[in-house]
Amino acid sequence: MREPREFSYPSSDGNHTVHAMEWLPQGQPRAVVQIVHGVAEYVGRYDHVARFLTERGFLVCGEDHLGHGKTVDDGKYGYFGPRGGWDLVVRDIRRLRELQGEKYPGVPYVMLGHSMGSFLTRTYLIRWPGTVDGAVLSGTGQEPAPLVALGKALAGGLCLLRGGDSVSPLVNAMSLGAYNKKFAPNRTGADWISRDEAVVDAYLKDPLCTFMPTVAMFRDMMGGLQYIADRNNLARMDKETPVYFLSGDRDPVGAMGKGVEKVVRMFRKAGCRDVSVKLYPEGRHEMFNELNRDEVMADLLAWLESKL
Repeated sequence: MREPREFSYPSSDGNHTVHAMEWLPQGQPRAVVQIVHGVAEYVGRYDHVARFLTERGFLVCGEDHLGHGKTVDDGKYGYFGPRGGWDLVVRDIRRLRELQGEKYPGVPYVMLGHSMGSFLTRTYLIRWPGTVDGAVLSGTGQEPAPLVALGKALAGGLCLLRGGDSVSPLVNAMSLGAYNKKFAPNRTGADWISRDEAVVDAYLKDPLCTFMPTVAMFRDMMGGLQYIADRNNLARMDKETPVYFLSGDRDPVGAMGKGVEKVVRMFRKAGCRDVSVKLYPEGRHEMFNELNRDEVMADLLAWLESKL
């Protein structure tokens, strides 16, 4: 098994260098799978997923978003930038797609986004329709519009009062903190991510996963959620791109399955012709780190092979 290759490229913000990784299979890749990670994590956390896929002939790549992982060189974790942060991150994702397309022309290309990464991938599908051959949306959802607007206004107000790179325990408690309440009495502050206690403990010990996102990042993410819920934007997606939704039915980000089904309906209403969905009983937020992760990865492989 070859070790992953680390590389970098300039961020669209003009200041940072984006850290990226590439896991190479033996021989010519069957397809490229680009992983788009979630909030308060980094692409290296998907090493086990990447190795599973490379062993089956896929090339896997991904980058650490601004304010995440090894893309941080100024100590500002959980911060995309002073303004337009969502757009900057989506453009960095697009740049990696272009770089990999230049290296592997004509090779089928799939984008796999988890959690916030699924929101970024949904933004990508609107912005650059027809530039991927498939999309996998893991741990996605769509909060009610009034709640998103309130969150954006609150975070935006705090940006003006305290600066965008400040953190707010209140905003954090209202968003990420609220997810854990569904699993009270809680063993830890991250019980909501997985039933596998070893995964939760490793996550809480990882210094690249324990930071609190800034108020600017919450503001930017709420803006992103508004963008991907807009019917006119959804209509711009390529209707032929196959999309696979996978989530646990106990994932609070997906409103225990209801939010996932809501997004599936949004895609179908927008005219998307090839939409599949798999909800795993009792699964929490990170299905690739759940107790039944082997089943989840086998299902992912089956979907990839059926579309390629």
